[in-house]
Amino acid sequence: MGDVIRGSCLCGDVAWEGEGPLLWLHHCHCSRCRKANGTPFATVGAVPEQSFRHLRGRDAIVRWESGSGAVRAFCGRCGSAAPDGTATLGLVFMAAGTLDDGPGSRPELHIFAASKAPWYEIPDALPRHDAYPPGIDAPVLPDPPRSAPKPGVLRGSCLCGGVAYEVRGAIQAIRNCHCARCRKARGAAHASNLVVAADALRFVRGEPLLRSYKIPEARFFTQVFCGTCGAKLPRVDRERGIGVVPMGSLDDDPGRAPDHHIFVGSKAPWFEIADDLPQHPEAQK
Repeated sequence: MGDVIRGSCLCGDVAWEGEGPLLWLHHCHCSRCRKANGTPFATVGAVPEQSFRHLRGRDAIVRWESGSGAVRAFCGRCGSAAPDGTATLGLVFMAAGTLDDGPGSRPELHIFAASKAPWYEIPDALPRHDAYPPGIDAPVLPDPPRSAPKPGVLRGSCLCGGVAYEVRGAIQAIRNCHCARCRKARGAAHASNLVVAADALRFVRGEPLLRSYKIPEARFFTQVFCGTCGAKLPRVDRERGIGVVPMGSLDDDPGRAPDHHIFVGSKAPWFEIADDLPQHPEAQK
């Protein structure tokens, strides 16, 4: 038996465990993973089906099934990715950012690199595959079609398409945040957030579908997501006068990459920062 690996959602309603180390730990750059997590890529691994069990909160999990048959599962209260226990080839997959314990392994490869975000360059030397690696016999879904850009407008939407927004205004900053809260909320190695003035952000469709969860002890930290599909979405912080946009939710290329890394003192031990962007142990000064 391997070590037990535990995971939980941001609010703590859902928790699970399985036998480690995580198998086939990989970074996925497909457009659907970006939308679901709000990040440039998702990092996912698996445990054997027979070792997986929910510790609490299975009834709190919401499942969204796309027309292609793919299922995304998330905590209905906080929006964190949460495995519902469904197995594929005898394995239960989970988002590495939601883990409470180390995965016992390191990321092995990048998949769907051909679909990566235009604002993100893969900086490390791990093997890359345009879609699934050889030996994985699974259908490859085309990227959803995009309409022509609108001058001066940056558009975004959720995974199911129920929510859409626009940004009209200058970008103030773009940050890769490695804090434990962002990892747990997004289920990824880090968040990539675009910051604009609060009045520059507006929802053009589906605002009643938005759900939010604020960590009780945090002054600002709040996760906003689509209540239907769980995709991470922007939030307006009136107290600070800013809009915070998860970059993975963008439909258009902002023409600008992240500026720096923050809270690297809290980064995931299984993730190495391989680019040369400035790094800050906590918030940027």
